[in-house]
Amino acid sequence: MVRQFANILQASNAAAEYILESAGHAVMTKGFFTVVLAGGSTPRLTYKILSEPANAAQMPWQQTHFFWGDERWVAETHPDSNYAMAHRILLSKIHVPPQNIHRITTGHTSPEIAAEVYEKHLRDFFFSRPMAGMEDSATGLILPCFDLVLLGMGSDGHTASLFSGTGQLEEHKKWVTSVREGTGTPPVPRITLTLPVFNHAKNILFLISGNEKRKILDTIINRPAEAAERYPAARIKPAGKLIWLAA
Repeated sequence: MVRQFANILQASNAAAEYILESAGHAVMTKGFFTVVLAGGSTPRLTYKILSEPANAAQMPWQQTHFFWGDERWVAETHPDSNYAMAHRILLSKIHVPPQNIHRITTGHTSPEIAAEVYEKHLRDFFFSRPMAGMEDSATGLILPCFDLVLLGMGSDGHTASLFSGTGQLEEHKKWVTSVREGTGTPPVPRITLTLPVFNHAKNILFLISGNEKRKILDTIINRPAEAAERYPAARIKPAGKLIWLAA
């Protein structure tokens, strides 16, 4: 599904509304809600809207668990940290249990170790909760099943830290992997969830803004085979719903 908006404010309001609806449904169904946050500049307004009193009062923060789709290999307080952005704009404004915040830690000796640590954390979390981890019928692998994944898209068609021409796109066994230095902006190493994990989600919500990205979206929708060869975002095809909010 693609929804078009006149500006980023309208799209961000729609994103916040969808998050609230998804959280309510998940908590009613199984008692908790798992959401994967996106980094970058585009989701900042959505996070701000969620933190506003009228919306914050509707969100089941005590039952919500926050994860990240990717992280830059920088300190958790660094301006380029995806965690730091979400903490500053959203998490520091609300009352969420600290144990519900599952960030990708970067204080390890290498990004590869950070990826291994985060994957172990995800496995411990999902395997300890009923209805949270499920077998992927296509691969036979056991994968986490997030209730909602928030994603953005770069002007080159990348999403999270999945970039065209890199081996990470072909990783089918790991849940989390590292990305070498020099890829993306800033050109630092990264840690990212893998494509099978994203595609095993119940709901994926893309939020994009700008003519350049809308042109890429047009290719993804109208020429999917071509897009899959060029743009990692085109390879996001979840088991559940896929929604694009474009401003």
